[in-house]
Amino acid sequence: MLKNKRLNLLLTMIAIFIATFMTSVETTIITTAMPTIISKLNGLSMQSWVFAMYLLTTAVSTPIYGKLSDQLGRKPIFIVGLMIFSLGSFLCGIAPNIYLLILFRAIQGIGAGAIMPITFTIIADLYSYDKRSSKLALNNTAWGISALLGPIIGGFIVDKLNWHWIFFINVPLGLIVLVLILFGLGSKRTTKTHRPIDYKGILSLSLSLISLLFLFQMLSSQELNIIYIIIVALVFSLSLIALVHFEKKSVDPIVPLQLFENQLFTIQILTALLLSGIQISFQVYFPIWLQSVYRVTASVAGLAVTPSPVMWLIASFFVGSLVKRIIPKLITIPIVIVQMLFYLTLVFAKTNFPMIMFYVIAGVTGTGLGIVITMNTLISQEVVSDTEVGTASSMLTLGRTMGQTIMTGVFGLVFNLSINQAVGNHAEVSLGQVNGFISSNHDSASNLIPIMQKIIIEGMHNVFLVTVILFGIILLVNLKDKNREIIK
Repeated sequence: MLKNKRLNLLLTMIAIFIATFMTSVETTIITTAMPTIISKLNGLSMQSWVFAMYLLTTAVSTPIYGKLSDQLGRKPIFIVGLMIFSLGSFLCGIAPNIYLLILFRAIQGIGAGAIMPITFTIIADLYSYDKRSSKLALNNTAWGISALLGPIIGGFIVDKLNWHWIFFINVPLGLIVLVLILFGLGSKRTTKTHRPIDYKGILSLSLSLISLLFLFQMLSSQELNIIYIIIVALVFSLSLIALVHFEKKSVDPIVPLQLFENQLFTIQILTALLLSGIQISFQVYFPIWLQSVYRVTASVAGLAVTPSPVMWLIASFFVGSLVKRIIPKLITIPIVIVQMLFYLTLVFAKTNFPMIMFYVIAGVTGTGLGIVITMNTLISQEVVSDTEVGTASSMLTLGRTMGQTIMTGVFGLVFNLSINQAVGNHAEVSLGQVNGFISSNHDSASNLIPIMQKIIIEGMHNVFLVTVILFGIILLVNLKDKNREIIK
């Protein structure tokens, strides 16, 4: 009997590992294949939506699946999500045009919205609090491997097969996970109740998230349409008000607002949200900085972010021993201060800033994120009741997704406004020239290179100034934490 239990645990953890890899690699493997896909499907003008639609439907479906997993059990909801993700992957592989590819990416995202949070929830069900951190850290290795190998795998598939296999590869992986879960994972018993489904909450939550994601997609564009931005912002505000109103009256709300009355829980969600937003700053802008200012190749520039997932993996294994000895805020605050000091150097960096520092800062960032975000996951699950672990896991996953989405728009807006303003101060340089200088390694007129490098660095200074401000907000949030006890 004991051997069977151990075997089932092993099969389940292998399934979770593969599922985590499968969904996380989807956001990195496609970046290498994107130029080929755009070329084959004639979709240059729509390329951003290939990423945005996946993110959008993942964000919208995540809290819904989290709630359903608490009501109906982890196994059936996970299987449904897995099947939808695999179906979406297959459809993406046979997409004949960019519009259908975007639609099928939406289906993929709907499936991913179940897989990502429920893997955290299953780990919480299977392991006690003191063992859970090491299992979360182990599962993080799937994310780290996907971050490191995703672009390489993508390039290999495109070169040796074709872009369709970027998506087709998920189908056999999905079948393997399905078999492992069917045989390895038992069904967690749930209390059967006949509470009405919170349709109003689902609709208002979906509209809130969709309008918010659209808003920040629009803000990241170089051409801002103020009228559309105001309309979308108004839709978001009204739908958010409606969500709060409906959830207060709902018998079984999709987003239990009482969870956020727990200060420690709320702080974990906010910290994970803000740190995930900060993660975008170095992942996107370090390679741009290195390519534009140091004129290195795209592959070399991309290596600047690789210390982050490596250090994330290593650091996350220390979380278990830390949370047993130190209260949460005394773990978060020193780490955030160290990170903030490193990023502060980027606010004042010049063209002679040592290139090695980008690798150091990426490593420091990954170390901090590996400890703090793993701790956020662990504690947010522990401070809620057993019947709300799925919902808590989905709220943290949603917070991380929203942090990345929001800050992608904010950083894009800040960078674009900075570039536009700087170009206005240099009549000899056009915006088109700066964009071309950023996106390629071809040489411009030698007398313009220093000017364009200066313009780009000014934009970078403002991006990382925002990052420093975010670290400051995280500090303030955690300083308000009234918890004085070690979570056990």
